[in-house]
Amino acid sequence: MNRNLEGKVAMVTGAGRGIGRCIALKLANEGAKVVVNDLDAAPADEVVAEIRAAGGQAVAFASSVTAPDFGTNFVKATLDAYGAIDIIVNNAGYTWDNVIQKMSDEQWDAILDCHLKAPFQVLRAAQPYFREVSKAEAESGKEVFRKVVNISSISGTQGSTGQVNYSAAKAGLVGMTKTLAKEWGRMKVNVNCVAFGFIATRLTQPVKEAKTIQIEGKEIRIGVRPETIERASSEIPLGRPGTPEEAAGSVYMFCIPESNYVTGQTLICGGGRGGF
Repeated sequence: MNRNLEGKVAMVTGAGRGIGRCIALKLANEGAKVVVNDLDAAPADEVVAEIRAAGGQAVAFASSVTAPDFGTNFVKATLDAYGAIDIIVNNAGYTWDNVIQKMSDEQWDAILDCHLKAPFQVLRAAQPYFREVSKAEAESGKEVFRKVVNISSISGTQGSTGQVNYSAAKAGLVGMTKTLAKEWGRMKVNVNCVAFGFIATRLTQPVKEAKTIQIEGKEIRIGVRPETIERASSEIPLGRPGTPEEAAGSVYMFCIPESNYVTGQTLICGGGRGGF
């Protein structure tokens, strides 16, 4: 069976759970060797085990994307493990919401660091590798495409009440994507963006009472009230939230050879919501 990503090496941040996990599994199922990053070692190891059990190749890299030198260390770990980088998916993230007059500097900095600064540092660290391999390939007459997929949100493309930090970070990723598409075209690196709408994950699960999780010592509220989910679903032309597998599929489209002449684009994966 021909697999579209046979022999490629993919780096995926936030790949231990939810959408990131499905992205890692999808890329591995299509033949890619995957470096699975997550804040916590246990879920990253579980995804690696799942990939290996299905006959794929993967290694874990447990670290916060906001840790000092994360980008440099993530790139180094990938090159040490597999000697190449073909796909980078900047997926890691969470929300820490509030209206602007109640939002602390800590909330603002935490979300901007995770969603915008971390992808910047990963891509900055990867640039020397892309430059060297693309130069060698060009000199030998080869044209080899590599892929970057940044994960944004319709909160970044159209705004979202109570999410000034998250919306600003996700909008920034769209700008970063467009700029790097221009800078990296000569290296044959496609840089694109997927903006998710309402995707059903543990962060958006239906809850009747407040529920929180711990992220780097911070108590982060998760979940959505059932009536809010029902109202949001009624505004989605396809009538329901998307699944993590469907979200992963939209990322996959930017990773395959068929998208080699597509760069600098933002694809909205929202069931019709946020795209009109």
